[in-house]
Amino acid sequence: MPGRIVDEDVVTVRERARIDEIVGSYVHLRNAGGGSMKGLCPFHDEKTPSFQVTPSRGLFYCFGCGEGGDVITFVQKVDNLSFAEAVERLADKVGVVLRFTEGTGPRVEPGLRMRLLEAHKLAAEFFADHITAPDALVARQFLDQRGFDRQAAENFGVGYAPRGGRDLANHLKAKGFRHEELVKGGLIREQGYDFFRGRLLWPIRDSGRSVVGFGARRIHEDDRIPAKYINTPETPLYKKSQVLYGLDLARTQIGKKSQAVIVEGYTDVMACHLAGVDTAVASCGTAFGDDHAKLLRRLMGDHDAFHGEVIFTFDGDAAGQAAAMKVFSGDQNFTSQTYVAVEPSGLDPCDLRLQHGDARVRELVARRVPLYRFVMGNVIAEFDLDRADGRVGALRAAAPLVASVRDQSMVLGYARDLAGMLGMDTEEVRQEVMRAAARSSRRPERETAAPGQRNDEPAQPEAAEPTGIALPDRRERSLSVERETAKLLVQAPAHFAKGYDNLTPEDFSHPAYRAVFEAVLAATGDAGQDWISSIRDHLEHPEIGALLASLGVEPLTTNQEVGRHYVQAHTAKLRLIRVTREIADLKSRLQRTNPVDEATRYNQMFSQLLGLESRRAELTKLGLGPAE
Repeated sequence: MPGRIVDEDVVTVRERARIDEIVGSYVHLRNAGGGSMKGLCPFHDEKTPSFQVTPSRGLFYCFGCGEGGDVITFVQKVDNLSFAEAVERLADKVGVVLRFTEGTGPRVEPGLRMRLLEAHKLAAEFFADHITAPDALVARQFLDQRGFDRQAAENFGVGYAPRGGRDLANHLKAKGFRHEELVKGGLIREQGYDFFRGRLLWPIRDSGRSVVGFGARRIHEDDRIPAKYINTPETPLYKKSQVLYGLDLARTQIGKKSQAVIVEGYTDVMACHLAGVDTAVASCGTAFGDDHAKLLRRLMGDHDAFHGEVIFTFDGDAAGQAAAMKVFSGDQNFTSQTYVAVEPSGLDPCDLRLQHGDARVRELVARRVPLYRFVMGNVIAEFDLDRADGRVGALRAAAPLVASVRDQSMVLGYARDLAGMLGMDTEEVRQEVMRAAARSSRRPERETAAPGQRNDEPAQPEAAEPTGIALPDRRERSLSVERETAKLLVQAPAHFAKGYDNLTPEDFSHPAYRAVFEAVLAATGDAGQDWISSIRDHLEHPEIGALLASLGVEPLTTNQEVGRHYVQAHTAKLRLIRVTREIADLKSRLQRTNPVDEATRYNQMFSQLLGLESRRAELTKLGLGPAE
């Protein structure tokens, strides 16, 4: 077994690593009063901050998902590390050299991350020094032709990799770094040659402003590597799907302004920042992905006014439209509003600044349009809106886009916009959007049907007419456990324990399912009558009869034989969902209660919370996973 980290060193790391600084490099934190700070939880999706950091105690806790602990626990969870790996990473950051007890097995070399960070820092300085070398003339000309002077190059740390082949390797080895370390860090190749040769380089830093890799552009015609851009390979420091170029420069402003501008290249980031768009970043050698979105979401936090902006810059050509569609498909990643900034001339921010000045770059961002509107405009542009059939075709093509908007409260407004773009009646457009939502199995807008309105969408076949109790959508995922349990009550009552496994009407959140269960309780003990008929006789709302019929004939969601274990699992899971819901509600109330001014009430609620947590643990022991 490998040796353990000496306990004293763990304590030292915990004391020196300020939790607000460490968490703040992942999450945008704001003062919350009372010595606490708040931000969006990095462990679950949320719109309102429930993640709290208390620097004086060195602790964090999320009232939303229940994650909590100290600075070491945070790094473990956020970076998916073991305890020892998290301690080592923090030790690297705060300059603690760890000691280990004697062990018998191999382990990762202690201090490797710190060594690699130092090597990358020295490499960045080495490349920056060589930007003025005679061999770097072509690199300087490249920068000059794009409007970047020497001061700009120095501000962004732009450098040049000599063409010699082993220049960086020899320089770093002279500083005491070993061949194996430099290979692991992606600075040299296994054969001993420099990874970057004869290229213009940009240092890529993490949100903590440490250099973790480099992006390099081809500038010599005889470069043996044909790719225009190459980046540092995957290393213990550099994960391309988790880094953004310019984040070290933009991080503070992204948090303050709750805005991020996504551009395509290194020179575009430079141009934006020099023009005054100080929230610009770019992905490094890969497409903008989910991990990038999560990183930005944590840094942006939540903004009271407009929930922030993520602005993508695209060309107005076919490639730009395709890129916009790709972003639209992943738009659920953002709690912010997503926009597109398109330059009609097709110029990227770098060329736009070069040809028209800084003001035009700022105007490009200021002219942003909502992503959904840009995408809809591209879709309906394919149709002849002067013809009735063209307008109908455009509506059918664009309606699914509106239906897929993540914020359902905004769908109606977007439908009005679409109606205006098409010159059609708003109600007609809204109906088509709802049909599109039903076809895609997404939840439609919950509105009362207008008099005489048809309601034959396939997603809600049971709701033939408006009733006193709204009937549930059978494909509503959040109600799947309630529906399955209700079907079991109707189809397999013999497999329930006495008292229906301690179920109560309050376990059913939807009033229609609750009404069915209340009828089941009332029908229990009836003799000489068909079970379903007996339930129907006890329904207080006759309109629920259609739901009861559906529950009686709809197949159960299992191919296995239904027995006692299956029934017990579903009843326990339904009770678990209710307990989890009550815990969430109680945590929310605790969060809003002052433990000093309302000590008695706070303590009562805390005791109640402990009881609920105990009940949840008991239900979980039945072998259930997280509630669906």
